[in-house]
Amino acid sequence: MNNLNLIYDKLLKTYSHQGWWPFHNFEGINPKKTGAIEGYHPGDYDFPKNNHQKFEIIIGSILTQNTTWTSVEQALNNLINLIEFTPESLLEFVSNNENEFKSAIRCAGFVNQKTNYLKNISNFYINLGDKTPLRKDLLAVKGVGNETADSILLFAHKEEEFEVDAYTKRIFAYLGYIKENDSYMKIKNFFEENFHGGVNEYQEYHALIVEHAKRYYSKKPYGLNDKILNEFKIKK
Repeated sequence: MNNLNLIYDKLLKTYSHQGWWPFHNFEGINPKKTGAIEGYHPGDYDFPKNNHQKFEIIIGSILTQNTTWTSVEQALNNLINLIEFTPESLLEFVSNNENEFKSAIRCAGFVNQKTNYLKNISNFYINLGDKTPLRKDLLAVKGVGNETADSILLFAHKEEEFEVDAYTKRIFAYLGYIKENDSYMKIKNFFEENFHGGVNEYQEYHALIVEHAKRYYSKKPYGLNDKILNEFKIKK
């Protein structure tokens, strides 16, 4: 078994199943989480269960750009009182109440930019219909970069696309498997070629990386007290 799978197993043994993506209309609770503790569904990978949950992931994937998940949760809490989680509902509300919409998502930052991005992704999904988007088509939507596209494909559409975030780079650069300035696609390809798992494991790995990194990789020097993964560090 290669080290990426061994690291996955160690993180899973340490933190257990994470139950990502958390949903506002789901009463699952995991009190081990930092931040909000509702909406998680540990060990149950049968999500999203409907189109509303799917679009909640899509909205969240846009809102989480350059901010913390707790800020996104607050924005989603605000939005759930204003719109149904459908592209049609979002566009209709924004067209008639743009200032109110911006006020609702202001806690997630970059309010003008993200409002436009959410309008773009809503139009994209209305035109797409019930099909699963191609990665290249998602990337053609203004406001959707590599990480956002993979987040949407992995969690909303259950496609085998490994999502790379800043925490992934910090952990695996510290361990010596990548360089932190490696390109997104180089790191993504490294994981997809060397980690043996399916969609469920891809989802779980991303969530476990986040949970671990919040403890040991939030502040420099990254990984200094990471005794959990130190055994996997490549010796130079």
